[in-house]
Amino acid sequence: MWTSPFTTQSIPELFPKISKMGFDVVEIAVEDPSLIDVKKVRSALDDHGLKATICGAFGSSRDLTNESAKVQQNGLSYIEACLDICAELGVDFFGGPMYSAVGKARMLRPSERKAEWDLAVKNLQLVCEMAAARNLKIALEPLNRFESDLVNTTDDVLRMLNDINHPAACMMLDSFHMSIEERDVESAIVSAGDKLIHLQVSENYRGTPGSGQTPWQAYKKGLEKIGYDGIVTIESFTTDNVELAGAVCFWTPKAVSQDAFAMDGLNFLKKWANEKTYTSTANLKSTL
Repeated sequence: MWTSPFTTQSIPELFPKISKMGFDVVEIAVEDPSLIDVKKVRSALDDHGLKATICGAFGSSRDLTNESAKVQQNGLSYIEACLDICAELGVDFFGGPMYSAVGKARMLRPSERKAEWDLAVKNLQLVCEMAAARNLKIALEPLNRFESDLVNTTDDVLRMLNDINHPAACMMLDSFHMSIEERDVESAIVSAGDKLIHLQVSENYRGTPGSGQTPWQAYKKGLEKIGYDGIVTIESFTTDNVELAGAVCFWTPKAVSQDAFAMDGLNFLKKWANEKTYTSTANLKSTL
Protein backbone atom coordinates (compact mmCIF):
# COMPACT_ATOMS: atom_id res chain seq x y z
CA MET A 1 0.00 0.00 0.00
CA TRP A 2 2.72 2.48 1.00
CA THR A 3 6.21 1.16 0.34
CA SER A 4 8.26 -1.37 -1.59
CA PRO A 5 10.40 -3.09 -0.63
CA PHE A 6 9.56 -3.36 3.05
CA THR A 7 12.67 -2.88 5.20
CA THR A 8 13.44 -2.42 8.87
CA GLN A 9 13.53 1.32 8.15
CA SER A 10 9.86 1.17 7.09
CA ILE A 11 8.73 0.43 10.65
CA PRO A 12 8.82 3.88 12.33
CA GLU A 13 6.68 5.50 9.63
CA LEU A 14 4.22 2.69 8.98
CA PHE A 15 3.47 0.71 12.13
CA PRO A 16 2.32 3.63 14.34
CA LYS A 17 0.12 4.93 11.52
CA ILE A 18 -1.42 1.54 10.76
CA SER A 19 -2.15 0.94 14.43
CA LYS A 20 -3.66 4.41 14.93
CA MET A 21 -5.93 3.89 11.93
CA GLY A 22 -7.45 0.90 13.72
CA PHE A 23 -6.09 -2.04 11.79
CA ASP A 24 -5.47 -5.34 13.59
CA VAL A 25 -2.84 -6.77 11.27
CA VAL A 26 -0.17 -5.52 8.89
CA GLU A 27 0.67 -7.65 5.88
CA ILE A 28 4.37 -7.62 5.11
CA ALA A 29 5.42 -8.46 1.58
CA VAL A 30 8.92 -9.87 1.93
CA GLU A 31 10.70 -8.91 -1.25
CA ASP A 32 14.20 -9.26 0.22
CA PRO A 33 14.58 -11.11 3.54
CA SER A 34 18.03 -9.60 4.09
CA LEU A 35 16.48 -6.13 4.44
CA ILE A 36 14.41 -7.13 7.46
CA ASP A 37 15.56 -7.36 11.05
CA VAL A 38 12.93 -9.76 12.32
CA LYS A 39 13.56 -9.09 16.02
CA LYS A 40 12.95 -5.36 15.48
CA VAL A 41 9.80 -6.10 13.49
CA ARG A 42 8.43 -8.33 16.24
CA SER A 43 9.21 -5.76 18.92
CA ALA A 44 7.50 -3.01 16.93
CA LEU A 45 4.43 -5.16 16.27
CA ASP A 46 4.10 -5.76 20.02
CA ASP A 47 4.64 -2.07 20.80
CA HIS A 48 1.82 -1.04 18.49
CA GLY A 49 -0.62 -3.86 19.21
CA LEU A 50 -0.38 -5.36 15.74
CA LYS A 51 -0.11 -8.86 14.36
CA ALA A 52 1.44 -9.73 11.00
CA THR A 53 0.89 -11.83 7.96
CA ILE A 54 3.68 -12.62 5.49
CA CYS A 55 3.40 -12.97 1.73
CA GLY A 56 6.08 -13.49 -0.89
CA ALA A 57 7.28 -11.90 -4.11
CA PHE A 58 7.93 -14.37 -6.91
CA GLY A 59 9.87 -13.04 -9.84
CA SER A 60 11.68 -15.00 -12.54
CA SER A 61 14.72 -15.67 -10.34
CA ARG A 62 12.52 -17.60 -7.85
CA ASP A 63 10.54 -19.69 -10.31
CA LEU A 64 9.91 -23.21 -9.02
CA THR A 65 8.97 -24.29 -12.56
CA ASN A 66 12.06 -22.93 -14.26
CA GLU A 67 14.08 -25.47 -16.22
CA SER A 68 17.19 -24.41 -14.31
CA ALA A 69 17.80 -26.35 -11.10
CA LYS A 70 19.73 -23.31 -9.82
CA VAL A 71 16.71 -21.03 -10.23
CA GLN A 72 14.48 -23.59 -8.54
CA GLN A 73 16.87 -23.82 -5.62
CA ASN A 74 16.98 -20.05 -5.37
CA GLY A 75 13.19 -20.07 -5.08
CA LEU A 76 13.26 -22.78 -2.41
CA SER A 77 15.93 -20.91 -0.43
CA TYR A 78 13.90 -17.70 -0.59
CA ILE A 79 10.76 -19.51 0.59
CA GLU A 80 12.69 -21.10 3.45
CA ALA A 81 13.92 -17.66 4.54
CA CYS A 82 10.34 -16.39 4.51
CA LEU A 83 9.17 -19.39 6.53
CA ASP A 84 11.83 -18.57 9.11
CA ILE A 85 10.46 -15.02 9.30
CA CYS A 86 6.95 -16.39 9.78
CA ALA A 87 8.13 -18.64 12.61
CA GLU A 88 9.98 -15.82 14.37
CA LEU A 89 6.98 -13.48 14.13
CA GLY A 90 4.44 -16.07 15.25
CA VAL A 91 2.68 -16.07 11.87
CA ASP A 92 0.80 -19.28 11.04
CA PHE A 93 1.33 -19.39 7.28
CA PHE A 94 3.29 -18.06 4.34
CA GLY A 95 1.25 -17.00 1.32
CA GLY A 96 1.57 -16.17 -2.35
CA PRO A 97 1.73 -17.61 -5.88
CA MET A 98 4.83 -19.61 -5.10
CA TYR A 99 4.13 -22.32 -7.69
CA SER A 100 5.62 -20.23 -10.53
CA ALA A 101 6.92 -16.79 -11.48
CA VAL A 102 4.41 -13.93 -11.65
CA GLY A 103 3.94 -12.78 -15.22
CA LYS A 104 4.71 -16.18 -16.71
CA ALA A 105 1.79 -16.36 -19.15
CA ARG A 106 2.16 -18.34 -22.36
CA MET A 107 0.19 -20.69 -24.56
CA LEU A 108 1.86 -24.07 -23.98
CA ARG A 109 1.25 -27.50 -25.42
CA PRO A 110 -0.60 -29.80 -22.97
CA SER A 111 2.54 -31.88 -22.45
CA GLU A 112 4.60 -28.79 -21.61
CA ARG A 113 1.97 -27.51 -19.19
CA LYS A 114 1.76 -30.88 -17.46
CA ALA A 115 5.55 -30.95 -17.07
CA GLU A 116 5.52 -27.53 -15.41
CA TRP A 117 2.57 -28.50 -13.22
CA ASP A 118 4.33 -31.67 -12.07
CA LEU A 119 7.51 -29.72 -11.34
CA ALA A 120 5.55 -27.18 -9.29
CA VAL A 121 3.91 -29.98 -7.32
CA LYS A 122 7.24 -31.69 -6.69
CA ASN A 123 8.88 -28.51 -5.39
CA LEU A 124 5.84 -27.48 -3.35
CA GLN A 125 5.92 -30.84 -1.62
CA LEU A 126 9.42 -29.86 -0.46
CA VAL A 127 8.08 -26.47 0.61
CA CYS A 128 5.33 -28.15 2.62
CA GLU A 129 7.92 -30.27 4.40
CA MET A 130 9.86 -27.12 5.29
CA ALA A 131 6.67 -25.44 6.50
CA ALA A 132 5.55 -28.44 8.56
CA ALA A 133 8.95 -28.59 10.26
CA ARG A 134 8.18 -25.10 11.58
CA ASN A 135 4.52 -25.87 12.40
CA LEU A 136 3.44 -23.63 9.54
CA LYS A 137 1.20 -23.89 6.50
CA ILE A 138 1.49 -22.44 3.02
CA ALA A 139 -1.32 -20.56 1.27
CA LEU A 140 -1.20 -20.85 -2.52
CA GLU A 141 -2.75 -17.89 -4.35
CA PRO A 142 -4.34 -18.19 -7.81
CA LEU A 143 -3.57 -15.30 -10.17
CA ASN A 144 -5.51 -14.01 -13.15
CA ARG A 145 -4.70 -15.23 -16.65
CA PHE A 146 -2.56 -12.18 -17.44
CA GLU A 147 -0.19 -12.98 -14.58
CA SER A 148 -0.07 -16.78 -14.68
CA ASP A 149 -0.83 -19.56 -17.12
CA LEU A 150 -0.65 -22.26 -14.44
CA VAL A 151 -3.09 -21.51 -11.59
CA ASN A 152 -5.97 -19.08 -12.17
CA THR A 153 -9.01 -20.25 -10.20
CA THR A 154 -10.02 -21.81 -6.91
CA ASP A 155 -10.56 -25.09 -8.75
CA ASP A 156 -7.00 -24.92 -10.08
CA VAL A 157 -5.65 -24.51 -6.55
CA LEU A 158 -7.79 -27.35 -5.24
CA ARG A 159 -6.42 -29.62 -7.96
CA MET A 160 -2.87 -28.61 -7.09
CA LEU A 161 -3.48 -29.15 -3.36
CA ASN A 162 -4.83 -32.60 -4.15
CA ASP A 163 -1.69 -33.43 -6.14
CA ILE A 164 0.62 -32.04 -3.44
CA ASN A 165 -1.27 -34.16 -0.90
CA HIS A 166 0.24 -32.62 2.22
CA PRO A 167 -1.58 -31.27 5.30
CA ALA A 168 0.49 -28.07 5.24
CA ALA A 169 -0.83 -27.15 1.79
CA CYS A 170 -3.70 -24.63 1.87
CA MET A 171 -4.87 -21.64 -0.17
CA MET A 172 -5.50 -17.93 -0.09
CA LEU A 173 -7.77 -15.95 -2.40
CA ASP A 174 -7.61 -12.41 -3.75
CA SER A 175 -10.80 -10.60 -4.79
CA PHE A 176 -9.03 -8.75 -7.61
CA HIS A 177 -8.01 -11.97 -9.33
CA MET A 178 -11.36 -13.58 -8.54
CA SER A 179 -13.19 -10.69 -10.24
CA ILE A 180 -11.49 -11.72 -13.48
CA GLU A 181 -11.46 -15.51 -13.22
CA GLU A 182 -14.34 -16.80 -11.08
CA ARG A 183 -17.82 -17.26 -12.53
CA ASP A 184 -19.43 -17.42 -9.08
CA VAL A 185 -17.55 -15.93 -6.12
CA GLU A 186 -19.76 -17.49 -3.46
CA SER A 187 -19.47 -20.97 -4.96
CA ALA A 188 -15.71 -20.59 -5.33
CA ILE A 189 -15.34 -19.75 -1.65
CA VAL A 190 -17.59 -22.61 -0.61
CA SER A 191 -15.55 -25.03 -2.74
CA ALA A 192 -12.37 -23.81 -1.03
CA GLY A 193 -13.87 -24.72 2.35
CA ASP A 194 -11.44 -25.20 5.20
CA LYS A 195 -8.48 -24.98 2.80
CA LEU A 196 -9.04 -21.21 2.65
CA ILE A 197 -6.83 -19.65 5.34
CA HIS A 198 -6.37 -16.09 4.05
CA LEU A 199 -8.27 -13.51 1.98
CA GLN A 200 -6.92 -10.40 0.27
CA VAL A 201 -9.36 -7.80 -1.01
CA SER A 202 -9.55 -4.68 -3.12
CA GLU A 203 -12.00 -3.56 -5.73
CA ASN A 204 -12.27 -5.03 -9.21
CA TYR A 205 -10.01 -2.20 -10.42
CA ARG A 206 -7.59 -2.61 -7.46
CA GLY A 207 -9.14 0.40 -5.75
CA THR A 208 -10.62 1.08 -2.32
CA PRO A 209 -12.97 -1.66 -1.06
CA GLY A 210 -16.56 -0.50 -1.47
CA SER A 211 -15.91 1.83 -4.39
CA GLY A 212 -16.30 -0.53 -7.34
CA GLN A 213 -18.18 -3.52 -8.69
CA THR A 214 -17.03 -6.27 -6.31
CA PRO A 215 -20.01 -8.44 -5.18
CA TRP A 216 -19.39 -8.03 -1.46
CA GLN A 217 -22.57 -9.84 -0.43
CA ALA A 218 -21.43 -12.90 -2.38
CA TYR A 219 -18.15 -12.84 -0.46
CA LYS A 220 -20.06 -12.50 2.80
CA LYS A 221 -22.35 -15.42 2.03
CA GLY A 222 -19.49 -17.66 0.92
CA LEU A 223 -17.36 -16.88 3.97
CA GLU A 224 -20.34 -17.37 6.24
CA LYS A 225 -21.09 -20.77 4.75
CA ILE A 226 -17.58 -22.06 5.46
CA GLY A 227 -17.34 -20.40 8.89
CA TYR A 228 -14.27 -18.41 7.90
CA ASP A 229 -12.64 -16.81 10.94
CA GLY A 230 -9.39 -15.66 9.40
CA ILE A 231 -7.93 -12.35 8.31
CA VAL A 232 -9.11 -10.04 5.53
CA THR A 233 -6.28 -7.91 4.17
CA ILE A 234 -6.44 -4.94 1.82
CA GLU A 235 -3.91 -5.43 -0.95
CA SER A 236 -3.12 -2.66 -3.39
CA PHE A 237 -0.15 -0.68 -4.61
CA THR A 238 1.18 2.84 -5.11
CA THR A 239 2.40 4.62 -8.22
CA ASP A 240 5.09 6.21 -6.03
CA ASN A 241 7.12 3.03 -6.45
CA VAL A 242 7.83 3.03 -10.18
CA GLU A 243 9.34 -0.47 -10.37
CA LEU A 244 6.52 -2.21 -8.52
CA ALA A 245 3.82 -0.15 -10.23
CA GLY A 246 5.20 -1.19 -13.60
CA ALA A 247 5.26 -4.84 -12.60
CA VAL A 248 1.57 -4.81 -11.64
CA CYS A 249 0.48 -2.38 -14.40
CA PHE A 250 -0.53 0.25 -11.87
CA TRP A 251 -0.44 3.37 -14.03
CA THR A 252 -2.61 5.81 -12.05
CA PRO A 253 -3.40 6.42 -8.35
CA LYS A 254 -6.61 4.76 -7.13
CA ALA A 255 -7.34 7.25 -4.32
CA VAL A 256 -6.48 10.84 -3.35
CA SER A 257 -3.82 9.40 -1.04
CA GLN A 258 -2.69 6.02 0.23
CA ASP A 259 -3.81 7.01 3.75
CA ALA A 260 -7.28 7.81 2.44
CA PHE A 261 -7.30 4.51 0.55
CA ALA A 262 -6.50 2.66 3.76
CA MET A 263 -8.96 4.48 6.02
CA ASP A 264 -11.89 4.38 3.58
CA GLY A 265 -11.21 0.70 2.93
CA LEU A 266 -11.05 -0.10 6.63
CA ASN A 267 -14.28 1.75 7.38
CA PHE A 268 -16.06 -0.11 4.61
CA LEU A 269 -14.72 -3.51 5.68
CA LYS A 270 -15.68 -2.98 9.32
CA LYS A 271 -19.23 -2.15 8.30
CA TRP A 272 -19.31 -5.10 5.90
CA ALA A 273 -17.94 -7.55 8.49
CA ASN A 274 -20.34 -6.43 11.21
CA GLU A 275 -23.60 -6.40 9.31
CA LYS A 276 -26.26 -8.32 11.18
CA THR A 277 -26.77 -10.80 8.38
CA TYR A 278 -23.37 -12.29 9.17
CA THR A 279 -23.50 -15.28 11.49
CA SER A 280 -21.81 -15.28 14.87
CA THR A 281 -19.47 -18.08 13.75
CA ALA A 282 -17.50 -15.68 11.57
CA ASN A 283 -14.95 -13.33 13.07
CA LEU A 284 -13.49 -11.33 10.23
CA LYS A 285 -10.61 -9.05 11.15
CA SER A 286 -10.24 -6.03 8.86
CA THR A 287 -6.55 -5.61 8.19
CA LEU A 288 -3.91 -4.06 6.04
